[in-house]
Amino acid sequence: MPLLDTLSKHLESLAAAQGGVLGVPPGLVADDSPGWVSATDLLRKPYDGLRALVDETADRWGAAPHVGAALLWKTYGYWHTLPMVLGWALERRVPLMRLGDTLVRSSPAGVTVAAAEVTVAVLPDDPLAGAPGTIVVTDLAAAIRGSLMDGQLPLIKALNDLTKVGERSLWGSTAEAIVHPITRLGSDGADGGGAGACGAAARLLDAIGAPVAGLVVPEGDTFRRRTCCLWITVESADPCSTCCVRRP
Repeated sequence: MPLLDTLSKHLESLAAAQGGVLGVPPGLVADDSPGWVSATDLLRKPYDGLRALVDETADRWGAAPHVGAALLWKTYGYWHTLPMVLGWALERRVPLMRLGDTLVRSSPAGVTVAAAEVTVAVLPDDPLAGAPGTIVVTDLAAAIRGSLMDGQLPLIKALNDLTKVGERSLWGSTAEAIVHPITRLGSDGADGGGAGACGAAARLLDAIGAPVAGLVVPEGDTFRRRTCCLWITVESADPCSTCCVRRP
């Protein structure tokens, strides 16, 4: 999609830097290979498809089911959020992968998240505003929040229903997925991270609002979570650099 050329090139560079392991296709759209599962299918009770992904993640790390759910979300939520945040940071163009259009499958990245179709939220002064595939909005943060409510809230509630993992902890992983790309991969008009990028990330979180605002806070030239992703409960695991649980 020409609208997303800059974002796609950035994602291609990320994939190359990570040996091809990236949990979202650079073009965001799923290919015609087998294995894709609709996100809406994961919501069908008794959650057989979702349970399979949770169990696979739990088995990979030797973790309890609720930890498997948290770690599954740490990957799924990150890859679903990444294109929106990078699109916002790079060009103020936000690709929205609606729940009904989202596809997922297991991969070396944990899971890969893609879409059958992508709509791009753009501001009224964008040169491509009104072009096919765009939706014109006056508030990109509100568009991101709408995408989180549509594309992530139902899955977070399903994971809580399935394993009793805390919803706030899962939203904390989404909040980190919003902050991390800005501070590490591309900031508000500049690369390289630092306090300026943390400030940009904090402003975006505040603009998006509940349920992610306040779950990640600046700490010097980096940031720290206010909830735990539960990675620290995996045997022999070192805490994340952003962990809210500090070991002696």
